[in-house]
Amino acid sequence: MKLLIAVDFSATFDSVIAYAGKLGSLLNAKIWLLHVAEPNPELVGHEVASHELRDLAAKKFHEEHHQLQQAGDELRKAGLDCVALLIQGDAATTIMTEAERLGIDMIVLSSQGKSTVKKLFLGSTCEDVIKTSTIPVLVVPPNAHE
Repeated sequence: MKLLIAVDFSATFDSVIAYAGKLGSLLNAKIWLLHVAEPNPELVGHEVASHELRDLAAKKFHEEHHQLQQAGDELRKAGLDCVALLIQGDAATTIMTEAERLGIDMIVLSSQGKSTVKKLFLGSTCEDVIKTSTIPVLVVPPNAHE
């Protein structure tokens, strides 16, 4: 079985990683950890601050890469076959593109438990993936580790 575990670095990160480890072990699955980073900021019209904005974006990207690799290392130490991927782009679109490209059997996402008001303004990657996916999607609730 092939699992795509889509992660962000919100409060649910540790919970979804722990759940991915349990699920991966039970299913003897190969795991791809995927974090979709925000695209580079548009720097048009920001001549003065472009270096600072680029440096901040690069620093965040590096930190996310490091955290993702650490999570992958932990899953590998637990005996799981795990590959960590960090890709820039739109989250829902990138998750679906990678799932199809890799021949994934199940996508695992975490729910952040956003309120209806926040979903109206911010959208929900989880909702978008569920609406467009032809691959089974498992949503891990924020309190799954409890």
